[in-house]
Amino acid sequence: MSLGLLAAAGGEEGFTAPGSPDFWQPLFGTSGALAVTRPAIVLVISAVIIMVVLSVATRRLSIVPGKGQMLTEATYGLVRNSIARDIIGSKDFLRFVPLLFSCFTLILLNNLFGIIPFFQYPTMARIAFPLVLALVIFVVYHYLGIKRRGLGGYLGSLLPPGLPGWIKPLVFVLELITYFITRPVTLALRLFGNMFAGHLLLLLFITGGEYMLLHSGSLGLQIFSIPTFGMGVVMTVFELLVEFLQAYIFTLLAALYIAGSLADEH
Repeated sequence: MSLGLLAAAGGEEGFTAPGSPDFWQPLFGTSGALAVTRPAIVLVISAVIIMVVLSVATRRLSIVPGKGQMLTEATYGLVRNSIARDIIGSKDFLRFVPLLFSCFTLILLNNLFGIIPFFQYPTMARIAFPLVLALVIFVVYHYLGIKRRGLGGYLGSLLPPGLPGWIKPLVFVLELITYFITRPVTLALRLFGNMFAGHLLLLLFITGGEYMLLHSGSLGLQIFSIPTFGMGVVMTVFELLVEFLQAYIFTLLAALYIAGSLADEH
C-alpha cells in the first residue's frame, strides 16, 4: 500500500510519513546545541541504570550465581574473552577491558531503548553520540601507537614493508586517510545508520498501521492495517538482533584498532 493511497484516503492532510525531524525531540529549549533533548536524557538514564545494575549484581557475589549475577558475568565474559582477549591478545588485553565493556554495555542498552516501552528511542540514532564514542576509540588507538613507536615510527608503520619507492607516497596518503578519517567516520556512521534506519522503519509500520486503522475512514485500509502491525512486530524482533550486533561490531572493531596499534608489524 503506497503512502499516496494513505494520503488520498486521509483527505487534504493525509498520512505524514516519519522522517529525520522525529529524532530531534527537544525537551527544554529549542535553540540548537543549547537544547536539552530526549536522547540526551535517555543517555544519562542509561548510564545510571548500568551503574546501578553493576553495583547490585556485584555487591554479593556467590559461587552459585543468581540471574542478575549470571547475566552480568555472561556479558562481561563475552567482552573480556571473546573480544578483548581473542583480538588484543593475552598479554595486553586486561587494561582495555573496562573501556570495551563500557562501550558495549552503553551502546547495547541505548540501542535496546529503541524497542523498550516508555523509552522507545535508540540514542545512537543521533549522530553525535556514536561520533563521540568513535572519537574516544580514535584517540586511544592513535595514542597507543604513538606512545609505542614515537610519532615518526607510528606514521612510518602505516606503510606496508616491501613497497617500491615510487608508490610509497600514494600508499602513505591513502593509509593516512584510512587511519585518521575513514576509520572513525565509518565506525560512527555504521552504528548511527543502522539505528536510524531501523527505528525509521519501525515508526513507518506502527504509525502507518495506526493511521489506517483509526484515521483513514476506509474499510480496506483498516483491514490492511492488520498485516502492517504484523510487520511492525517482525521488524521489532529483527531490530533486536541488529541492536545487539551493532554493539558487538562496534566493540569488536574498537578492539581490532587497539590491537593494530599494539602490534609489532603493520
